[in-house]
Amino acid sequence: MEIRNIAIIAHVDHGKTTLTDALMRQTGMVGEGVSMDSNVLEQERGITIYAKNTSVFYKGTKINIVDTPGHADFGSEVERVLRSIDTVLLLVDAQEGPMPQTRFVLKKSLELGLKPIVVLNKIDKPAARPQEVHNEVFELFFELGATDEQLDFTTVYAIGRRGIAKRTLEEDSKDLTPLLDIILENVPPAKADVSAPLRMQPFNLGYDNFLGRLAIGRIYEGTMRAGDMVVIKKPGGDTRAGRITKLCTYEGTARKEVPEATAGDIVMVAGLPDIYIGETICVNADQEALPAINIDEPTISLNFLVNDSPFAGREGKFVTIRQIRDRLERELEVNVGLRVDFSALDSFKVYGRGELHISILLEQMRREGFEIQVSQPQVITKEENGVKLEPYEELIIDVPVESSGIVIEKLGKRKGVMLNMKESHGLTRLTYEIPTRGLLGFRNQFMVDTKGEGILSSRFVEFRSYAGEIKKRDAGSMVSMASGKALGFSIWNLQERGVLYIDHGAEVYEGMVVGNTSKGDEMSVNPTKGKQLSNMRSSGNDEAITLIPPYEITIERGLELINSDEYLEITPQSVRIRKMYLTESERIKAMNKAK
Repeated sequence: MEIRNIAIIAHVDHGKTTLTDALMRQTGMVGEGVSMDSNVLEQERGITIYAKNTSVFYKGTKINIVDTPGHADFGSEVERVLRSIDTVLLLVDAQEGPMPQTRFVLKKSLELGLKPIVVLNKIDKPAARPQEVHNEVFELFFELGATDEQLDFTTVYAIGRRGIAKRTLEEDSKDLTPLLDIILENVPPAKADVSAPLRMQPFNLGYDNFLGRLAIGRIYEGTMRAGDMVVIKKPGGDTRAGRITKLCTYEGTARKEVPEATAGDIVMVAGLPDIYIGETICVNADQEALPAINIDEPTISLNFLVNDSPFAGREGKFVTIRQIRDRLERELEVNVGLRVDFSALDSFKVYGRGELHISILLEQMRREGFEIQVSQPQVITKEENGVKLEPYEELIIDVPVESSGIVIEKLGKRKGVMLNMKESHGLTRLTYEIPTRGLLGFRNQFMVDTKGEGILSSRFVEFRSYAGEIKKRDAGSMVSMASGKALGFSIWNLQERGVLYIDHGAEVYEGMVVGNTSKGDEMSVNPTKGKQLSNMRSSGNDEAITLIPPYEITIERGLELINSDEYLEITPQSVRIRKMYLTESERIKAMNKAK
């Protein structure tokens, strides 16, 4: 049976997973309601976080499909997948056109010599402009240095939500058959050199309670059989032996155990407990290892610490530094975009690709029962030839015309440089280059300024010279100077001074940040103070108090809101912001020491 290996790549929310789900349903591989986004966090957020593979059978051919994330923070998931496939389907929204992540994933696939098939999705949108977007995609290919062969790409028009694809806009189509036919016509059959000795490279890892660690990868040469002894080679040349205990291929999203698999197929292997992504599984120690999988560098760092707040240990099962270390070591095995420095005794410095990358890890840890504190995310800087460098990002923003003024003003303060601005259909598209530091903490403000109607996306460009000081916040912290239960009367008085993070009845402790002030200065407050009762009558004696709902702190919001002298406290049920030094006297001492 011939095998075709493809990956679906696109900017976030352009319809990759929806299209993959429709392909699986129409080829009879899964029933209604089954989705590639199987992870709980993916279903909650409506985004793909982990690359996953499936396969469909069409006209006697097996098509292996890898669904990849669209968000820039999970770029490492895309980079390692592209090595194991023969062609990519580049999905582009027919209204939005190419976005930052479109450029990122396309650049990676063109560099590997792949010839993409372009799918213009969502052509049923009222503001869709398929012809213009087709031209924009061609310009992007040209800009990224595509060869003449790559520039001669095939275009398919699709409505992923309704499971329809067509070769031309005028064509009448009821299903995705035209897309499947184009895949068979344009994607070369996977090279199946069965006579050569075995070589396979994992691009993903899985875990099974009974089988242990599982390696998911492509067999490049030879035949793999269950029960065979193999040699595992690191990119550096070190070797070790192992035995394959179980071998599975994919039928839809289900695993099917097989006695053997041949070159060209994507398989799952059990029995190699210490296998890593990018290593080569072969039969002889003198075989050449496959090229290593290169991953882009992290751009931000923050410290993970044991939770030592007054409320520590109330909710979590895993609260010690050793348990946090073990969890981070396990994460490093599968999360190749992450780096951790374990050298300090009381904290770990974690390096990631962005705030979302880190916040997904923290969200998983809290759901597993961990309690943890993290410091403010900092941008990683470098020094070259005596010049300090920092990461810069390309930022594309779509906002309603009336909101563009405030967004331009805020980005100007954060050292953003506008490259382009154009209006269409009541929306303004702004293109900026901005230091990553300027973006930290901006997304929340952006959502408020655009009343939730703005779309913001970014991608890492390169390291450039340091942009100097960036003033991000006009607000200061409102810090509790007492411990106890927050009372409605006190909160009613405080809500005039700024935005509160707590509701009445919430438990607070000294040094906990309960809100922010509108003036920009730090303020110590007492949210546990009740109304003074006296036997004097007054005109405002029993007036009703109206409380504004609090601004709920989530992990992402917290990472954006915390200052350099604060921690974000994360437990299975709560997310709080607190001062590093809880009492005012400790804070003054620390400030004087720093001066």
